[in-house]
Amino acid sequence: MKNFLAIDTANEYLTVLAVKGEKVCFSYIPDCSMRHSVTLMPEIDKLLDGAGMRLSDFDFFSAVVGAGSFTGIRIGISAVKGFCLATEKPCIPVTSFDLMAYNKVGAMGKRLCLVNALHDCYYACGYDENGICYPPAYLTESEVLELCKEGYALFALTDLPIAQRAKVEIVEPKDGLLNAVRYLEEGGKFGELTALYVRKSSAELNATAK
Repeated sequence: MKNFLAIDTANEYLTVLAVKGEKVCFSYIPDCSMRHSVTLMPEIDKLLDGAGMRLSDFDFFSAVVGAGSFTGIRIGISAVKGFCLATEKPCIPVTSFDLMAYNKVGAMGKRLCLVNALHDCYYACGYDENGICYPPAYLTESEVLELCKEGYALFALTDLPIAQRAKVEIVEPKDGLLNAVRYLEEGGKFGELTALYVRKSSAELNATAK
């Protein structure tokens, strides 16, 4: 089993995992909004010191590439690209949706993975036993509820407002990251880190509207 360092800065929390064989060390901060840039590297240093590891000990690196915060996504991708460049090691891109979809090995049925996009809207991606069956999209709450009627079970990494109207299974972010990276590594899903922006930023939307 390969050793890896994985980080998730795409949403309001921060997760860092250092995995050496069966040994898993992690740092998880539930509310890190707007502080990823100043918190990430000290947390990585602290985690590596505690685990007695160096960047060169890892076989590959991984970062969550979205959906989520535009700024947070860029911070995570930049950090991991730097690690890969310094160590000449490969990387695995993982999405926020993957964390939910691949958290349970052998999960069956249609699963709609959600990230809060605010204003009663969601970034969503659907999976079944064959992989992605509903491509990443920006959906209103009503559209999500319509997909529930089509048999999709809802999953999220944090509490969502839509939970007041439909059942949502919450996946622990650090467990989701660990299991998703392991699943993708087994499938050889190495590649470039490219940000997954399901929707344009507010600045881009406002510029287009002018």
